[in-house]
Amino acid sequence: MIYFRGCVVREKLPQIANATERILKKAGIEHEILEDENCCGSFLLRTGFHDDAIEVMEQTLKELEGRKILVSCAGCYNTLKNDYKNLLGVELDVIHTSQLFSQLIRKGKLTLQKTPMKVTYHDPCHLGRHSGVYDEPREVLEAAAELVEMKDSRERSHCCGAGAGVKSAFPQTANKIAKKRIKDAENTGADTIATACSFCILNLKDTVKNSSENNENVLKVKDLSEILLMGLEDERI
Repeated sequence: MIYFRGCVVREKLPQIANATERILKKAGIEHEILEDENCCGSFLLRTGFHDDAIEVMEQTLKELEGRKILVSCAGCYNTLKNDYKNLLGVELDVIHTSQLFSQLIRKGKLTLQKTPMKVTYHDPCHLGRHSGVYDEPREVLEAAAELVEMKDSRERSHCCGAGAGVKSAFPQTANKIAKKRIKDAENTGADTIATACSFCILNLKDTVKNSSENNENVLKVKDLSEILLMGLEDERI
């Protein structure tokens, strides 16, 4: 199995890759990482650079075709799972970390202790509406912590504001959208908002950090892998 970290995890959120690899080791899952890993092409596709995206995707396909692929990022998952099929005519064997973790828990490959953390889950657009993955992330969180749902979740989930290049081109708009989603999370009484997309995590974290309303009870933002690792026996991060 190849663990495809994705650009954002590699460059900005290495803690997600670290947590994921520790979980894989705990479950006895052999994997490899591509040190010269290419981009999946998602960002180019979403921002309108179609020809450039196809060129990148064709190069990345040479590394991944015929292999089982594990991804942390919802954007990578949607691109590798759906866009490579629709645009390149190739069906890749790709699984998101939330799906693998859920399988491992159900099979008894991971022994968990529930943490006292109260968590709410933000459905990433690419993983939820685009790919139909709603149950597995919740199964993981329910096994590791107390899960409380936001009023608007699953198909009705609000966007975090980071997708389609909005965070890069219109950061103030992305911040306004993220503030609304953070308010949704705070209304649940949760102390942590978990998600399964590196772009969502970046935008939500930046907004929480830069908010003038921050206080000692500030909402934490974590990837699903980080929450799961906290629930594993003798594992704490």
